[in-house]
Amino acid sequence: MDTYQKPEDKDLQALLDVANRLRIHSIRATCASNSGHPTSCCSAAEILSVLFFNTMKYDAADPGNYNNDRFILSKGHAAPILYAAWAEAGYIKESDLLNLRKIDCDLEGHPTPKLPFVDVATGSLGQGLGASCGMAYTGKYFDKASYRVYCLLGDGESSEGAVWEAMAFASHYKLDNLVAIFDVNRLGQSEAAPLQHQTDIYRKRCEAFGWNTYIVDGHDVQELCCALWQAANVKDKPTAIIAKTYKGKGITGVENQDNWHGKPMPKDKVESIINEIQSRIQTNKPVTPAAPVRDAPEVSITDIKMPTPPSYKVGDK
Repeated sequence: MDTYQKPEDKDLQALLDVANRLRIHSIRATCASNSGHPTSCCSAAEILSVLFFNTMKYDAADPGNYNNDRFILSKGHAAPILYAAWAEAGYIKESDLLNLRKIDCDLEGHPTPKLPFVDVATGSLGQGLGASCGMAYTGKYFDKASYRVYCLLGDGESSEGAVWEAMAFASHYKLDNLVAIFDVNRLGQSEAAPLQHQTDIYRKRCEAFGWNTYIVDGHDVQELCCALWQAANVKDKPTAIIAKTYKGKGITGVENQDNWHGKPMPKDKVESIINEIQSRIQTNKPVTPAAPVRDAPEVSITDIKMPTPPSYKVGDK
C-alpha cells in the first residue's frame, strides 16, 4: 500500500482559507435570506473544504458527470455551505449565494435534485446514508467504476434507526467505496445531542456495525486529509470518520453555544463577524479540484429486460 504523504504547509493553509471563505459565504447567504442554519454550516467548513478541494475527484464544470465522486449532504439544513463549496469550485456565482431561499432561486433551504450537483433531496434527516449506500452499491457492483461516495451526517440524525440500518447494509455488502463522516458538533436543534462529544462511543458503535472507523479533530485539515486518504486504501469495509467539531466554529460568542440552531447572525453584528473570520484568511487563491477517473459506463435504459415476459400482450385492453 502507498504511504500517506502529508500535504505541504501552504496547501494545508489553502484548505483552511477555503474553509473560512465557506463560513463567510454561509453567513452572508443566511443573513440575506434572514433564515437558515449558519452555525451548522460553520461546524462542517473544514470537512467540506478537504472533501471538495483535496479528496474528491470531479469535474467542477459538469457536476452531473457520472464519473464524478458523489457527495450527499445528509444534514441537509447545512445546504448554504454546499452551495458555497460549488461557488468556490467555480460552478455557482458568488452573487447568486445571496439569493438563498428566494422564490425564484433553486438554492433552497435544503438541497433538491433541481440542482445538477444534488443527487438526492435531504431535508428529512436520517435518509442520506441509505441513499449513499445505493450509490456505492451501484458503483461497486454494477458500474464497476472508480467513483467514490461521501456522505456527511449530523450527530443529531444519528439517533435515527435508518442510519444504522444503512450502516448494516454497507458493511454486509463490503462497500469500501463509501465514507460516512459524522459531524459531531454536540448541539442539536433545542438541546445537546444524546452523546454530545463522546466520540469513542460513536467509534465503538460504527465498529460494531462492521465499519473501519477513525476519530479526528473535524477542524484539523491535516487529520481530515489523512483519514480520507486512509479510507481510500481500505478494502472490503466502508469507512466512518467521527469528526469532533463545534457548532458555530469561528464565531466568537456563538461557537459551541446553545440556542443558535437555525438562526442567522444578527444583522448589526454580521460585518464584525465576517471581518473576524476574514482576518484568518491568508490567501484568496482558488483551489482546483482533482479530475475524475473516467471509467463509469454511460447511462442507458435501452437494454433493460424483464426477467420474465409480462402477463399481457401488446394491444390487450
